[in-house]
Amino acid sequence: MKFTLEHTDSKSSARIGTLETAHGNIPTPIFMPVGTVGTVKAVHQHELVNEIEAKIILGNTYHLYLRPGTETLEKAGGLHNFMGWKGPILTDSGGFQVFSLAHRRKIKEEGATFASHIDGSKHLFSPESVMDIQRSIGADIIMAFDECTPYPCDYKYAKNSMELTHRWLARCYKRYKETEPLYGYQQTLFPIVQGSTYKDLRVQSAETVANFADIGIAIGGLSVGEPAAEMYEMTELVCGVLPQDKPRYLMGVGTPANILEAISLGIDMFDCVMPTRNARHGLLFTKEGKINIKNLKWKDDFSPIDADAPNHSSRYHTKAYLRHLFVANEILGMQIATLHNLSFYLWLVTEARKRIKDGSFSEWKNIMMPKLEQKL
Repeated sequence: MKFTLEHTDSKSSARIGTLETAHGNIPTPIFMPVGTVGTVKAVHQHELVNEIEAKIILGNTYHLYLRPGTETLEKAGGLHNFMGWKGPILTDSGGFQVFSLAHRRKIKEEGATFASHIDGSKHLFSPESVMDIQRSIGADIIMAFDECTPYPCDYKYAKNSMELTHRWLARCYKRYKETEPLYGYQQTLFPIVQGSTYKDLRVQSAETVANFADIGIAIGGLSVGEPAAEMYEMTELVCGVLPQDKPRYLMGVGTPANILEAISLGIDMFDCVMPTRNARHGLLFTKEGKINIKNLKWKDDFSPIDADAPNHSSRYHTKAYLRHLFVANEILGMQIATLHNLSFYLWLVTEARKRIKDGSFSEWKNIMMPKLEQKL
């Protein structure tokens, strides 16, 4: 597994590269559809390949640990075999899920104890156990166990949390180095930068975690409620500290506009539930702006959802038909909308890559940004 940085934009910090894995090469910048429990909601695996053209998907350690469990995953030969996905997989360590269970968890030096959201059973995630679970899942890229700080939080809490994350990282790295992959291919560990929205903490964390980054690095603790301007400020600051020759993964981000802005700041990898979650509520992203397909204005609009779409359902179904499906509460509506949104996100990062390569990225981004934010 290795990352090759191929080109950096002359007018911004946008970059293109290729991350090579045992399950295929990943062109960057890239968006990773979220497949939390071994499925990207409302999308079949062959659609991920043939319509969305996804290069990598994301699974979640917390959810896969609870269901179907590591014993089942190991019997299946890992998550790739279990779900029938031949491409690369990244697993989030579960730190964010533990963070989101604030009323159900307790954080201490050993790790985080939490009550399952499924049946209330008690569990402990330690840096060591999270590495072991991700070995069982078999993702190509595995994440260090961290504490995701809430927003807002005071400086003392953010500092203590960051230092705990660093101590946990050292334990994760040790366990990662003293264990072997279970399924005959390489896995790599991405450490996670924390520090809330405090500049000195972000710099300190970036400098610390870079020492544990064999291949790539993640930036966590953003897109948790802070203003977009603060997210961009922290992202730019951290990218200025991180090594140039390793991919940067901005976790949980975000809107199409967030992604374009973060690409311009030097981010290479993204994931977010927004395209799939919004799709299930009839909210679509397009090159011209955002659409609520359930609005009456689309009732007699027989134009394609996206006439420019190359191979997917957006080209062949009209806005009127998709609105009808949502009004009738038909599952197909959610499927078509999900295919559309994910295809749009993958188009966005692919087009950004082309623009970075030919030198027109900054001009294109300036044209796209106001369009992406407007409601149609």
